[in-house]
Amino acid sequence: MREQGALGAPAESGGEPGTSGRGRVLVAVYATFALAAGARAAVQIATRFGEAPVAYLLSALAAVVYVVATVGLARGGPRGRRAALVAITVELIGVLVVGTLSLADPAAFPDETVWSAYGRGYYFVPLVLPVLGLLQLRSARQQAAQKSPPKSPPPKSP
Repeated sequence: MREQGALGAPAESGGEPGTSGRGRVLVAVYATFALAAGARAAVQIATRFGEAPVAYLLSALAAVVYVVATVGLARGGPRGRRAALVAITVELIGVLVVGTLSLADPAAFPDETVWSAYGRGYYFVPLVLPVLGLLQLRSARQQAAQKSPPKSPPPKSP
Protein backbone atom coordinates (compact mmCIF):
# COMPACT_ATOMS: atom_id res chain seq x y z
CA MET A 1 0.00 0.00 0.00
CA ARG A 2 1.25 3.46 -0.90
CA GLU A 3 1.87 5.93 1.88
CA GLN A 4 0.14 9.25 1.78
CA GLY A 5 2.62 12.09 1.54
CA ALA A 6 2.32 15.53 3.00
CA LEU A 7 -0.08 16.49 0.25
CA GLY A 8 -2.44 13.56 0.77
CA ALA A 9 -3.54 10.78 -1.53
CA PRO A 10 -3.28 11.20 -5.28
CA ALA A 11 -6.38 12.66 -6.87
CA GLU A 12 -8.64 10.29 -8.69
CA SER A 13 -10.11 11.39 -11.97
CA GLY A 14 -13.83 11.47 -11.37
CA GLY A 15 -14.85 12.25 -14.90
CA GLU A 16 -14.63 15.97 -14.26
CA PRO A 17 -12.99 18.23 -16.86
CA GLY A 18 -10.26 19.67 -14.62
CA THR A 19 -9.22 16.53 -12.72
CA SER A 20 -7.13 14.68 -15.30
CA GLY A 21 -3.63 15.71 -16.30
CA ARG A 22 -4.73 17.21 -19.58
CA GLY A 23 -7.72 18.81 -17.84
CA ARG A 24 -5.42 20.55 -15.38
CA VAL A 25 -3.22 21.80 -18.22
CA LEU A 26 -6.32 23.11 -19.99
CA VAL A 27 -7.45 24.93 -16.83
CA ALA A 28 -3.96 26.45 -16.49
CA VAL A 29 -3.97 27.63 -20.12
CA TYR A 30 -7.44 29.13 -19.74
CA ALA A 31 -6.36 30.88 -16.52
CA THR A 32 -3.28 32.25 -18.28
CA PHE A 33 -5.39 33.56 -21.15
CA ALA A 34 -7.87 35.09 -18.71
CA LEU A 35 -5.04 36.97 -17.04
CA ALA A 36 -3.39 37.98 -20.34
CA ALA A 37 -6.62 39.11 -22.02
CA GLY A 38 -7.81 40.90 -18.88
CA ALA A 39 -4.53 42.76 -18.39
CA ARG A 40 -4.36 43.67 -22.06
CA ALA A 41 -7.94 44.96 -22.08
CA ALA A 42 -7.48 46.89 -18.83
CA VAL A 43 -4.41 48.70 -20.12
CA GLN A 44 -5.98 49.39 -23.53
CA ILE A 45 -9.25 50.66 -22.07
CA ALA A 46 -7.48 52.80 -19.47
CA THR A 47 -4.95 54.37 -21.84
CA ARG A 48 -6.31 54.41 -25.42
CA PHE A 49 -10.01 53.59 -25.38
CA GLY A 50 -10.85 56.26 -27.97
CA GLU A 51 -8.54 54.70 -30.59
CA ALA A 52 -10.35 51.37 -30.98
CA PRO A 53 -13.19 50.93 -28.47
CA VAL A 54 -14.71 47.89 -30.18
CA ALA A 55 -11.41 46.02 -30.26
CA TYR A 56 -10.68 46.79 -26.62
CA LEU A 57 -14.15 45.83 -25.45
CA LEU A 58 -13.85 42.56 -27.40
CA SER A 59 -10.59 41.86 -25.56
CA ALA A 60 -12.41 42.51 -22.27
CA LEU A 61 -15.21 40.16 -23.35
CA ALA A 62 -12.62 37.51 -24.20
CA ALA A 63 -11.14 37.89 -20.71
CA VAL A 64 -14.56 37.37 -19.11
CA VAL A 65 -15.19 34.31 -21.30
CA TYR A 66 -11.81 32.86 -20.33
CA VAL A 67 -12.52 33.43 -16.61
CA VAL A 68 -15.90 31.68 -16.84
CA ALA A 69 -14.36 28.78 -18.78
CA THR A 70 -11.53 28.49 -16.24
CA VAL A 71 -13.89 28.42 -13.26
CA GLY A 72 -16.30 26.02 -14.95
CA LEU A 73 -13.56 23.59 -15.97
CA ALA A 74 -11.88 23.73 -12.56
CA ARG A 75 -15.12 23.42 -10.61
CA GLY A 76 -16.58 20.51 -12.54
CA GLY A 77 -19.94 19.04 -11.70
CA PRO A 78 -23.03 19.60 -13.83
CA ARG A 79 -23.15 23.37 -13.25
CA GLY A 80 -19.43 23.84 -13.82
CA ARG A 81 -19.50 21.80 -17.01
CA ARG A 82 -22.55 23.71 -18.26
CA ALA A 83 -20.89 27.08 -17.55
CA ALA A 84 -17.71 25.92 -19.26
CA LEU A 85 -19.69 24.64 -22.24
CA VAL A 86 -21.48 27.96 -22.70
CA ALA A 87 -18.26 29.97 -22.27
CA ILE A 88 -16.23 27.79 -24.62
CA THR A 89 -19.00 27.84 -27.24
CA VAL A 90 -19.14 31.65 -27.02
CA GLU A 91 -15.35 31.67 -27.30
CA LEU A 92 -15.34 29.52 -30.44
CA ILE A 93 -18.05 31.63 -32.09
CA GLY A 94 -16.19 34.81 -31.07
CA VAL A 95 -12.88 33.62 -32.47
CA LEU A 96 -14.48 32.60 -35.76
CA VAL A 97 -16.61 35.74 -36.17
CA VAL A 98 -14.01 38.28 -34.98
CA GLY A 99 -11.24 36.44 -36.84
CA THR A 100 -13.19 36.50 -40.08
CA LEU A 101 -14.31 40.13 -39.71
CA SER A 102 -10.82 41.32 -38.79
CA LEU A 103 -9.44 39.78 -41.97
CA ALA A 104 -12.35 40.79 -44.22
CA ASP A 105 -12.47 44.41 -42.99
CA PRO A 106 -9.21 45.39 -41.25
CA ALA A 107 -10.38 49.02 -40.99
CA ALA A 108 -13.12 47.91 -38.56
CA PHE A 109 -10.39 46.77 -36.15
CA PRO A 110 -7.76 49.51 -35.99
CA ASP A 111 -6.04 47.60 -33.17
CA GLU A 112 -5.93 43.86 -32.60
CA THR A 113 -8.04 41.93 -30.15
CA VAL A 114 -7.22 38.57 -28.60
CA TRP A 115 -9.39 36.97 -31.29
CA SER A 116 -8.24 39.07 -34.29
CA ALA A 117 -7.07 37.03 -37.28
CA TYR A 118 -8.08 33.90 -35.37
CA GLY A 119 -5.64 34.67 -32.56
CA ARG A 120 -2.60 35.22 -34.75
CA GLY A 121 -1.02 37.46 -32.10
CA TYR A 122 -1.19 34.53 -29.67
CA TYR A 123 0.10 31.93 -32.15
CA PHE A 124 -3.47 30.78 -32.96
CA VAL A 125 -3.96 29.32 -29.48
CA PRO A 126 -7.35 31.14 -29.22
CA LEU A 127 -8.49 29.17 -32.28
CA VAL A 128 -7.34 25.78 -30.98
CA LEU A 129 -8.22 26.27 -27.30
CA PRO A 130 -12.03 26.09 -27.59
CA VAL A 131 -11.79 22.95 -29.72
CA LEU A 132 -9.62 21.33 -27.05
CA GLY A 133 -12.00 22.56 -24.34
CA LEU A 134 -15.04 21.09 -26.07
CA LEU A 135 -13.23 17.78 -26.58
CA GLN A 136 -12.26 17.74 -22.90
CA LEU A 137 -15.86 18.40 -21.85
CA ARG A 138 -17.09 15.61 -24.13
CA SER A 139 -14.53 13.22 -22.70
CA ALA A 140 -15.50 14.15 -19.13
CA ARG A 141 -19.19 13.67 -19.93
CA GLN A 142 -18.51 10.22 -21.36
CA GLN A 143 -16.43 9.23 -18.32
CA ALA A 144 -19.13 10.47 -15.94
CA ALA A 145 -21.79 8.52 -17.86
CA GLN A 146 -19.74 5.32 -17.61
CA LYS A 147 -19.26 5.72 -13.85
CA SER A 148 -22.89 6.51 -13.01
CA PRO A 149 -24.99 3.51 -12.00
CA PRO A 150 -27.73 2.48 -14.40
CA LYS A 151 -31.13 3.93 -13.59
CA SER A 152 -33.68 1.42 -12.41
CA PRO A 153 -37.10 1.44 -14.02
CA PRO A 154 -39.97 2.93 -12.03
CA PRO A 155 -41.95 0.45 -9.94
CA LYS A 156 -44.95 -1.11 -11.61
CA SER A 157 -48.30 -0.29 -10.14
CA PRO A 158 -50.52 -3.22 -9.11
